Amino acid sequence: MFRKNAPQIIAVELTLKCNMRCIHCGSAAGDLRKKELSSEEWMRFCEDASDLGCKIINLLGGEPLVRKEWYEISQNINDIGMRVSMITNGYNINDETISKLRAVHPYTVAISIDGAKPETHDSIRQVKGSFERCRQALISLGDAGIPTTVITTVHKLNFKELPAMRDFLVGRGIAWQIQMADSMGRFPKQLHLSFDEFYSVALFIATTRFQYSVKEMPVTGAHCIGYNSHVLPSVTMSSRWKGCQAGISVLGIESDGSVKGCLSLPREFTEGNVRERSIAEIWDDPGSFGYNRKFDTASLKEGCVECKYGRTCKGGCLSVSLSEAGKAHSDPYCLYRLEKEMVAK
Repeated sequence: MFRKNAPQIIAVELTLKCNMRCIHCGSAAGDLRKKELSSEEWMRFCEDASDLGCKIINLLGGEPLVRKEWYEISQNINDIGMRVSMITNGYNINDETISKLRAVHPYTVAISIDGAKPETHDSIRQVKGSFERCRQALISLGDAGIPTTVITTVHKLNFKELPAMRDFLVGRGIAWQIQMADSMGRFPKQLHLSFDEFYSVALFIATTRFQYSVKEMPVTGAHCIGYNSHVLPSVTMSSRWKGCQAGISVLGIESDGSVKGCLSLPREFTEGNVRERSIAEIWDDPGSFGYNRKFDTASLKEGCVECKYGRTCKGGCLSVSLSEAGKAHSDPYCLYRLEKEMVAK
């Protein structure tokens, strides 16, 4: 039985329904997914997740706040001994929502903001006025004492606005996660960051950390931002990239009950469905998540085969590797790899 480690965080796609049509949405959210789990099924899943040893359930979508039972499900997560966190576009946050959020004591509420200017954010999110709603939501959450994070997904339309976004966020006690848009869902590939643009984003994160203390500006790159630089200090949350954690310490559940190591992975990486087997059965199955659990250096592909970090890095972010290289364990958006190519030039 495999349970060397339980999943510490499970990302739950509460619904695929969304009140926005963001151009970079990897899951092309908008309409309900077919046969979404009922609230009773979600309650049962959360109990199973607690028994498995999960610590945090991260509610996302689509847009989790359009699911009418989000509050009851959040309460249940608390009642059985786990923490709730949430990723939301912020549009439905109002006084009533904040009162309910305070009652469930969230680990954090993350709001997606994708530009420093209203016209940038609103055009990316495809909803006029959404930037102002997000700005007001951040203020209201802060006033209510709710831990808050901003998530920014960068691509060609907005990466130059990062300094102005920093100016807005610094000193507000808001954590900031910067991640790269992948060529999946409805995101047009021509808007993907070039290697040079990508490196400039990593450099921005590193210099921001140099300029500001963690208290002033807690900023981090997500799992897709780059690894093992010989020039920059780590720009992710950990001091050293330990490889993709899908099926190792994290897990994702789609709104129809499908189980994947990471929600960013394509459908062919589905390991089962919680309607058919409990999450513990799927997690403990020795055949599950083989791409990470049974990884060896023979799995490394072009660009990573000879790398000295290959054994621990596993070829970088699996989602980025699949979407940008068309193969697993060969993430081209790697700081170490890009630096070697720069030197070679």
